[in-house]
Amino acid sequence: MKPILAKTIAFLLMVMVMAGCSKSFLDRPPLSQISADNFYQTPEDLRLATAALYAGSPWGDWNYTCYLPVGEVLSGNMAVGYWGDAVQLNTFTVTGLNGIMVANWKAMYNIIAHCNVTIQAITQKAANTIPDKDKQAAIAEARFIRGFAYYNLAVLWGAVPIIEDNSKLVISPLLNRIKTEDVFKFTINDLTFAAENLPAADAAGRVTTWSAQGMLSKVYLTVAGLNQQGGARDQAYLDSARKYAGNVCKNSGLALLANYADLFKTQFNDNPESLFALQWAPGAAWLEGNMLQIYSPGGTEISANGQAGWFNIGPTVDMYQLYTTADSVRRKATFMINGDYYPELNAAGGGYTFTGDCGLKKHIIGTNKDNNAPTMTQTSSTEHNALLRLADVYLIYAEAILGNSGATSDGEALLYFNKVRERAGIAPATMIDADTLLNERRIELAGEGQYWIDLVRLSYYNPAKAISKLNGEQRVTFTLPDGVLTPAAPYGVITPATIQSFTFPIPSAEITANPKLMEPPASYY
Repeated sequence: MKPILAKTIAFLLMVMVMAGCSKSFLDRPPLSQISADNFYQTPEDLRLATAALYAGSPWGDWNYTCYLPVGEVLSGNMAVGYWGDAVQLNTFTVTGLNGIMVANWKAMYNIIAHCNVTIQAITQKAANTIPDKDKQAAIAEARFIRGFAYYNLAVLWGAVPIIEDNSKLVISPLLNRIKTEDVFKFTINDLTFAAENLPAADAAGRVTTWSAQGMLSKVYLTVAGLNQQGGARDQAYLDSARKYAGNVCKNSGLALLANYADLFKTQFNDNPESLFALQWAPGAAWLEGNMLQIYSPGGTEISANGQAGWFNIGPTVDMYQLYTTADSVRRKATFMINGDYYPELNAAGGGYTFTGDCGLKKHIIGTNKDNNAPTMTQTSSTEHNALLRLADVYLIYAEAILGNSGATSDGEALLYFNKVRERAGIAPATMIDADTLLNERRIELAGEGQYWIDLVRLSYYNPAKAISKLNGEQRVTFTLPDGVLTPAAPYGVITPATIQSFTFPIPSAEITANPKLMEPPASYY
């Protein structure tokens, strides 16, 4: 697997600490001063090493290139023009050369490599004077992030190679794919270790046992449907999803942030609802920082260093029409519509009123002054965008309780489902079913890369329904002249014949370098 090997061979010679992690999270020594022999001598060294796993170049390209295009464009929540690879996502014509999917594959394996080297260095080089509890907690952080990466790979590609020790690639660079169920099992093992060894509380931005248990609940809910084509999910896995999500809901002491819009403002970075967030710093280089403000629909008055966004992305007609009049809080915090006023953007100039048709608001944080970040650039936003939130776990808990039932009015399910709705100013529900849950997740988590994952989870046990949802979408952007919704030019027409699979072609370069990837998947356990 030469492309992966080329990206990771340097990690075998030196324990890398990535650039781009916020100083408010943890300072780090220069890379030139770090090696497996002179580092890992104190608990503080372990903290510095694992802090590097939360941001930097391995995450940078994924966050910019994949996070919104895969989760939002592919799923039909958004559309973006003038980007051929994104058009492939919207029309389900993805090839092994698609730059977005290639970046996703490479990023996840780079992240895995960083985690593997960190785990190996702690295991082999950490001083005996460091308490075992501290070593296990540091390894648990790395295994949490590695588990997240393998979950992403399994959801998008199914059977993929599992790499635990990158040094072995020097001797045996050609790897088989591993069966999808074993990739998920590996993910569960990583997250279970993390849940058992991470603390219940830590510095803001650090993952905890609640992060791991929340992620475990998501993985178990996903695996419950794997290979269950009859429409019913595996009850044992549903029970595990319910167990871990319930622990987070009832025992963590965490609660939803009171104001939904505040979740996406930098002064609320790493709030208690954020279970796992990337820790970005201002001033990072290209593809090393948070570049999401490039997707801004506004001009220089709401952008860093006077540089306007240039990759306008906006809601599809299908996404926009999901919002009821009552659901204005979440709509306005997620998408800008003509006439919307945002006092937090261009605050020094009296706020900002959007004058376009539609565009992304979530992740658009404004100017340097708006964020008290003089070194922030348009490609290094200071938003610590959350990849797992408490509201997500609340909805997972409700779905796990619903399980294989057609509908439920279970008190626990309704309690946490309605906490999400009531925070948004929506009337509580008295009954929920699978469609209600899926729509609620789609609205609550829009712009956070989740909806495609939800559709994949549905496709495991009810592929016809998942396909029908995609086929029924109006995957076009729109204009709003005189307040009238008018579809704009489509970026592709979706028909049943074009949707063959919810997994993607392995990047062509990987197959060329490693023909074993075309062989049937092997077992790992």
